[in-house]
Amino acid sequence: MTTVRRNFLKTTAAVGIASVLPSLSFAQAAASRRNFAPQSGGWRTFEVTTRVDIATPDGVSRVWVPIPSVNSDYQRSLENGFFSNGPAKLMQDGENGAKMLYVEFAASEAHPFVELTSRVQTQGRAIDWSQKTARAEDADTLRYFTQPTRWIPTDGIVLKTALAATQGAKTDVEKAQKLYDWIVANTYRDPKVRGCGEGDIKTMLETGNLGGKCADLNAIFVGLCRSVGLPARDVYGIRLVPSAFGYKELSGNPASLKGAQHCRSEVYLKGYGWVAMDPADVAKVMRLETADWIKNTTNPVVAPVNKALFGGWEGNWMAYNTAHDVTLPNSKGEKPGFFMYPIAENDGGRFDSYAPDDFKYQITAKEITA
Repeated sequence: MTTVRRNFLKTTAAVGIASVLPSLSFAQAAASRRNFAPQSGGWRTFEVTTRVDIATPDGVSRVWVPIPSVNSDYQRSLENGFFSNGPAKLMQDGENGAKMLYVEFAASEAHPFVELTSRVQTQGRAIDWSQKTARAEDADTLRYFTQPTRWIPTDGIVLKTALAATQGAKTDVEKAQKLYDWIVANTYRDPKVRGCGEGDIKTMLETGNLGGKCADLNAIFVGLCRSVGLPARDVYGIRLVPSAFGYKELSGNPASLKGAQHCRSEVYLKGYGWVAMDPADVAKVMRLETADWIKNTTNPVVAPVNKALFGGWEGNWMAYNTAHDVTLPNSKGEKPGFFMYPIAENDGGRFDSYAPDDFKYQITAKEITA
């Protein structure tokens, strides 16, 4: 008989579960979209459950499930609980700090599965540009987030592009604004790209093929920032619930978060600290929010998003980590460029994380109220 291992890392008081937010009418959504203005304050609590089933085991199977490991002024990563019919361990990429649940299943296990539930609190972000109150960041941390990665170089065409885009900028804020505007003006959302993209920014810039998804477009922003000395990082996560502002493309369906993974970005600006950025979501709204592809940022659907996502983002999203080139313990495959999808391998090779129906994993969320 298969033994199911249950582990709960921390217990909490009993809570109630809020119902899924009701759908907005077309008229309500249209009105809300013109008022996109996320603000900080008002922490929300979520339980996020990831279930992985290996439908076709072939020898020893291994699974790595990302655990939210960001603690900041916009997220509190709390307790995690899991159960599985294989031995599971909480592990961490030593260099990048990405936390994960690792499970290894014996070849004799006919129906490997693991279920992870993580509790987090999130809130929106909105920078007050009139105030410089942030504490200085550790110098080693800032140096780390100016370094190149496998997919994000900081020399060659990346540096050349950034220098041209930031010409005339004198302050960190001016440089960041020019780079953000360059991304919005020159890249675009390509719905045909699988998953969130790969983030190979050198190839994109060299070929001039600047269509992609969030892990591509925000990675270009991060690379351009780093190349001109602005510490920057991708933040990998997942949308949990609908947008409070009526944007369908900026929403998650908590009953099924298939395809809800989303990469955001941050840049460190002197006097302001780590500042939220998301030019990729501006591109998504331009391409997909309405039936027509919107080509300018003055459009009333796009304008509030373009303004708010330079310095803010909505708190209906959970961050997993800021890690690049992640080391997966005991993996026989190459390092993934980022880690916001469950990953699994067996003797036949690595599963396709962008195909949740074939891979057999599902992610759901519940909002918790006291």
